Amino acid sequence: MLRRRNLNMETLTKAEEKAMKILWSIDGGLIRDVVNNYDEPKPAYTTVATIMKILEKKGFVGRRAIANTHEYYPLIREEDYTKKYMKSFVKRYFSDSFKSMVSAFGTNEELSTQDMEDLIEHFRKQIDKKNTE
Repeated sequence: MLRRRNLNMETLTKAEEKAMKILWSIDGGLIRDVVNNYDEPKPAYTTVATIMKILEKKGFVGRRAIANTHEYYPLIREEDYTKKYMKSFVKRYFSDSFKSMVSAFGTNEELSTQDMEDLIEHFRKQIDKKNTE
């Protein structure tokens, strides 16, 4: 059911992102299904309906008619959006350098020693994997 979309996508507002996260988690549904998955206080049905129309216009969701309502479903995978968003974030705030981003968090003591060791181990595994390809 998931259709791949071109990744030249717009970024999402916080409200749109929240709705998409819910839609991804339930793998599509009616507006009431999306509303029911919000934390309290839940937004109004009409608010979520407006967000869904915007997401459809932006190309993030599709819809199909079911009786007198519509079922909405994601057109892109969450992983694809996250990857594109992170690349854009790094480009905007860290001069397109992942090293600068990681360094900024490490330098400002945002990362614990354990977090840094875990990152080192992760990157060692990635290096080993690339070297064996």
